[in-house]
Amino acid sequence: MINLEQIKQLRMETDVSYTECKKALEETSGDVEKAKEVLRKWGKELAGKKAGREANQGVVESYIHPNKKVGVLVELRCETDFVAKSEQFQKLAHEVCLQIAATKPLFLTEDDIPENFLDKERKIYQEQVKDSGKPEQIIKQIIEGKLAKYKKEVCLVQQPYIRDDSKTIKNLIEEAVAKLGENIRIEGFARREI
Repeated sequence: MINLEQIKQLRMETDVSYTECKKALEETSGDVEKAKEVLRKWGKELAGKKAGREANQGVVESYIHPNKKVGVLVELRCETDFVAKSEQFQKLAHEVCLQIAATKPLFLTEDDIPENFLDKERKIYQEQVKDSGKPEQIIKQIIEGKLAKYKKEVCLVQQPYIRDDSKTIKNLIEEAVAKLGENIRIEGFARREI
């Protein structure tokens, strides 16, 4: 039996509506942790459905680190001005700025990485393992593994979220889509450091 306290707890931890929290708890027989996973899954499904919708509104958020040596601008888009002005959306924009300031991403997504940039990295990794004496197939796997790890480091949406490394920035955006009910995307960013 689902009780009100479980629903309140899940609501406070996820910011998802009471109705959705109740449905998730019912589906998981009252297990709050499993309910969080169900809500995450639903959020991904919702994000996929909303991804095709136009996002013509949004905000440009800025962040200047207290030492005045790091500055970030991020353009975060959504569908309506109403959501753009909401506290949750504003907080999301700020969190993305903090992520960029802390992790120094070079690209927004994997698709934004120029092939010649990846080729340079691939050559570096080939040099590192060329004298290892390992079979060619193993060397290829090592290089591809290192490239995959590198892409996660330099692509903002693939990076682990600085406040909860069990989530990526993509997951953070998907959760916001589920909460706010609109297509949300990072349009671009700039980071400067002295």
